[in-house]
Amino acid sequence: MFVSHLSLIDFRNYENVDLELSPGINAFVGPNGQGKTNIVEAVGYLATLRSHRVASEAPLIRAGAQRGVIRSRIVRGDRASTVEVEITPGKSNRARINRGSLVRSREILGILHAVTFAPEDLVLVKGDPDARRTFLDTLCVQLVPRFAGILADYERVLRQRNTLLKSAGPRRRASAGGSVDLRTLDVWDEKLAQLGAQITTLRHGVIKQLAPYVAAAYDQVSSSASVAAIAYRSSLDAHVEQDESLELAPTVAAATIEARLLETLLKLRPKEVERGLTLVGPHRDDLYLSIDGLATKTHSSHGESWSMALALRLASYDLLTIGPSGDDVEWVPWAQDAEPVMILDDVFAELDARRRRSLVERVAAAKQVLITAAVAEDVPAELDGARFDVMAAEVARVI
Repeated sequence: MFVSHLSLIDFRNYENVDLELSPGINAFVGPNGQGKTNIVEAVGYLATLRSHRVASEAPLIRAGAQRGVIRSRIVRGDRASTVEVEITPGKSNRARINRGSLVRSREILGILHAVTFAPEDLVLVKGDPDARRTFLDTLCVQLVPRFAGILADYERVLRQRNTLLKSAGPRRRASAGGSVDLRTLDVWDEKLAQLGAQITTLRHGVIKQLAPYVAAAYDQVSSSASVAAIAYRSSLDAHVEQDESLELAPTVAAATIEARLLETLLKLRPKEVERGLTLVGPHRDDLYLSIDGLATKTHSSHGESWSMALALRLASYDLLTIGPSGDDVEWVPWAQDAEPVMILDDVFAELDARRRRSLVERVAAAKQVLITAAVAEDVPAELDGARFDVMAAEVARVI
């Protein structure tokens, strides 16, 4: 699959731009701050409904505009689809498929697949769990599009539950005369446990699929004989018996996880009321990364960290290309032409010569690669293809 046309209206620094893209290599070259990353960010957004740079959508809209539009033509095999997304901060985003009626933006998930590798990816290895959860959830959405709805519902329930917990805290109890009715909390506990179990189960299934690809990719990009591994670390692990730990148990049934989560929520309720926070659930889980059994966050060198970050992205690319297998998750039917668009956002300047070579070898034959670079010399000579010069939100194809 590849993107043959991309149109941006009031997206980032672009008032209006239309681009014809080619299969193979497309390099966007220009000084920092001119808009080259904004182009590839838009493509990634179409695939995941997330930006790889910011958590909120307000920065995606051009200053002074009320909404932004990303429109593209996506070629998959012998078929082409037109996909459009309207991004309106503070409101529900809407989408069109093949110029049809407006639908929820989640309806476009699965039409385009994309994997983005950027300098910020080092935070996947060295940063907080939130970055790793975002990485995992972004991949889950592309493999199981219904995951987006489950995650959105969970986040809504989590906000409501936290609001209720805060209202029951010591200060609020004192202002209410010492008594707050917590019966409503039982309802939110049930909803949180049900949705949380689905999220945990789907994440487990995706990690099971991804793990062998991570090991293989790390072996390719690293010069050592070390072995890379990934595992799911559930916040429930600290609250269940040792022999019942959810760690490394991707086939644990959702019903079992739901029951354990509901039981743990009840046990932790006094602490949660005291702190005004939900202390257990997938929003506090982590993707555990290790090299030779040691946590990469605390034990890996700078080079090992880059190799692990690169391995995570290449593994995602391989999994999205080949598709998941097995029946531990209800996977969507996978087509042979599902190879994702590979986005390399200003990464070659960050990598040493050996890792550059490894990355070039992996992406040279990809269906479509979108590259950004500050200077043309940062694009390896082996990745020859279409080139666009970007300056002050003006994009010109170099003939």
